[in-house]
Amino acid sequence: MASSAGLTMLERGGSAADAAIAANAVLAVTAPHACGLGGDLFALVHAGAGAPQALNASGRAGSGADPDRLRAEGRDRMPFQRDIRSVTVPGCADGWLALHAEYGRLPLAELFAPAVRYADAGFPASPLLAPAAGVLPGQDAPVAPGDLLRRPGVARALEALATEGRDGFYLGDFGKGLVTLGRDRSAGGSNEGEYTEADLARVNADWVEPLVTHVFGHDVWTMPPNSQGYLLLLALSIAEGLDLPRDPADPLWAHLLAESARAAGHDRLDVLYEGASVGDVLASAAERRATIDPSRRARLRGLSSPGDTTYLCAVDAEGMGVSLIQSNAAGFGSMLFEPATGINLHNRGIGFSLASGHPAEYGPGRRPPHTLAPALVTRPDGSLRTVLGTMGGDSQPQILLQVLARLLAAGESPGEAISAPRWRLGSGLTGFDAWADPDGASLDVEEGASWGDGLGERGHHVQPLPYSGAFGYAHMIDVRTDGVLAGAADPRALISSASGR
Repeated sequence: MASSAGLTMLERGGSAADAAIAANAVLAVTAPHACGLGGDLFALVHAGAGAPQALNASGRAGSGADPDRLRAEGRDRMPFQRDIRSVTVPGCADGWLALHAEYGRLPLAELFAPAVRYADAGFPASPLLAPAAGVLPGQDAPVAPGDLLRRPGVARALEALATEGRDGFYLGDFGKGLVTLGRDRSAGGSNEGEYTEADLARVNADWVEPLVTHVFGHDVWTMPPNSQGYLLLLALSIAEGLDLPRDPADPLWAHLLAESARAAGHDRLDVLYEGASVGDVLASAAERRATIDPSRRARLRGLSSPGDTTYLCAVDAEGMGVSLIQSNAAGFGSMLFEPATGINLHNRGIGFSLASGHPAEYGPGRRPPHTLAPALVTRPDGSLRTVLGTMGGDSQPQILLQVLARLLAAGESPGEAISAPRWRLGSGLTGFDAWADPDGASLDVEEGASWGDGLGERGHHVQPLPYSGAFGYAHMIDVRTDGVLAGAADPRALISSASGR
């Protein structure tokens, strides 16, 4: 339904940005277990030769954010769910507005119309949503795949955003409800106020300078901090300097890419925070590459100081490409719902640190470190080659590293690169703690891969897992030199779609 809404906007003369907004709006209604108006958004837009633009629409902690209070409760990390303090002001709506203002052609009301229709009249619950749909406000009966669900509060929020602009959402029913929830709801049952009206009035969307690295004859672009996108560029730079085998089925291929990802990310908890300058980190590729042994898993300690998301991409007839990722962080997010609209709120604040003085410490007006890392590839002449991304929490850069290595280095087609078996560094209990112990993490390997024995012989703690969404849902559109658009949606996703004409 989301892909169809996006394609409809293209057929009406809308831009790739219009298509992305329309598709994302439908997902905000039909996929509350993964994304929505209560979450954040990042996007890369290529609208001609040269560098793309990068949009950071991630929210900030409210004025009442108090790390000392959390530490006094005995906490050493942010609460994972059911605590308002892990809910930063959602940036999704601000992201749509910024994207539309810069690149939109059709009216917002037209872009939101399919989503509003599904929210009002009902939509069939997907196989992914149905088992958990009982947590939605007012949904008491069990839900089977295909059962109709309605979300009238979300319809009202979308209509307010389209007709009244930003204030209709952030200072309307949703914003007022969020302020009240921030005052009344916390783990301890009381809260002096997590948010003020001024917090809701502050725009959470900024056009920022993207990061780029030149690898395998192409420029690969992603988001700067507070996104973890730098890990993708660093791992690609490390891997390009290694002697990768020609056949991705060779266990050495998986070993070298996995070691590149480990060498890039082992110090992420120290390096990643809002405003971090990662130039020196990206420049350390050669030094980090030198730690990699083709025959053995490296020990990284001492070198230096379940997640759910929706990804979508669109390319229009004029060649504009949009790589957009939007998320609640973990499943339904915080498991808290704004009462007036029923919009579920993300828990992206789990990325904050509670270490006193840490540059990513939880505090008023700060953005937490983010796992969301969309990617975009251009050719040497500046023309668009690929838009791609994936869900997967901490594993997102690792998944994109493998897909891009297959596409750019091994010459595989988009379908081959997306569907091939993957590995990931063991992501712990939540999907957001992969780097808590870089040396202790297992190397999860998807069934169907040919690498298992070869990786074990090199010292990896191999954990075989089923071919599933645990290894991400990656999607891409590749612009071939003859102008053909080759799209691939991940077969791991029960509800993925690649559509075009």
